[in-house]
Amino acid sequence: MSGFDDVEANDDLAIIGHRLLAWYERHRRDLPWRHDQNPYAIWVAEIMLQQTRVETVIAYYQRFLQRFPTLEALAKAPLDDVLKAWEGLGYYARARNLHRAARWVVQEMNGRLPARSEDLSRLPGVGQYTASAIASIAFGQDAVALDGNLRRVLCRLFGIDDDPGRTNTQRRLTELAEAMLPSGQAGDFNQALMDLGAMICTPTTPQCLLCPLLGSCRSQQEGIQNELPIRATRGHRPHRDVTAGVIWDDNDHVLITRRPLDGLLGGLWEFPGGKRRPGEALPACLHREISEELAIQIQVGELLVTIEHVFTHFFMTLYAFDCRWLSGSPKCLGCLDLQWVTLDELDAYAFGVADQKIISFLRSDSPSHI
Repeated sequence: MSGFDDVEANDDLAIIGHRLLAWYERHRRDLPWRHDQNPYAIWVAEIMLQQTRVETVIAYYQRFLQRFPTLEALAKAPLDDVLKAWEGLGYYARARNLHRAARWVVQEMNGRLPARSEDLSRLPGVGQYTASAIASIAFGQDAVALDGNLRRVLCRLFGIDDDPGRTNTQRRLTELAEAMLPSGQAGDFNQALMDLGAMICTPTTPQCLLCPLLGSCRSQQEGIQNELPIRATRGHRPHRDVTAGVIWDDNDHVLITRRPLDGLLGGLWEFPGGKRRPGEALPACLHREISEELAIQIQVGELLVTIEHVFTHFFMTLYAFDCRWLSGSPKCLGCLDLQWVTLDELDAYAFGVADQKIISFLRSDSPSHI
């Protein structure tokens, strides 16, 4: 039974919404972006919170606003500075889109974020959920913002045993949330659902006895709260072997390259290398990649460190080798930019997590497998 054909009347749903708001008033989380009604600050927070835990975001959010306190400051900043401030937070397309959107708002909208979710969703990196969250929290618009966590809460509340990723299911959950929404309080309502999902109705072992909606929760009444929501089976994530060269010149400078803006980890710096082909030896892979990407010849030495890393769609084992530059003038054939730098100068550049681990190894006596 999906729960679609047997939900409470709208008046009853509104009562549930008011009960949720009363709980939120007493138990809301003390988060830094809730102390500031500046739309720019709320926008930054919502972008950072995409696919990232609140606990991780807090420190990044505070440092980011110290570095770029206004939308205009962000728009004027070089992309490298923005990526460096974002370093370690992951999903770097968010930072690139935030920077691009800030420049567009300054140039085309006199530096003022639009208030309506339909207009916000036209900004780079702002999808339907983020647009609704910003519109409701920053501008008081009656917009329901449902991400995966909030859909979990609603599936349990209404006993909906269907995949919340399906379009029809999402549409129905939105209708139910809109019926619960007290007019003029969408910002608090959306954040109340967020807090309920984070503090009480958690992905595993929900604390039902502490829930303000306990008496209305159909899945708890039927004892199936731990079985919902229904999830579609995830596909298999492939594995990739990747090589990286820590390439030194005769002056103790190491070569780093910048990734193209339009790909994975776009705009970040890295130790050059690439993916191993089937049956290819690791040193041969690194020779080939460096020749194709930079048109230079190197001597591949010992394996320095092996790093396991998980991306959204694949697993990677990164093999970093100690290398010596032999001949050729480096050219940007497969990269956006390149630099020869000292170990100390690496701190000025933004790297992905795997390359940061290579840097940590170079600066320490770490074990050879991370």
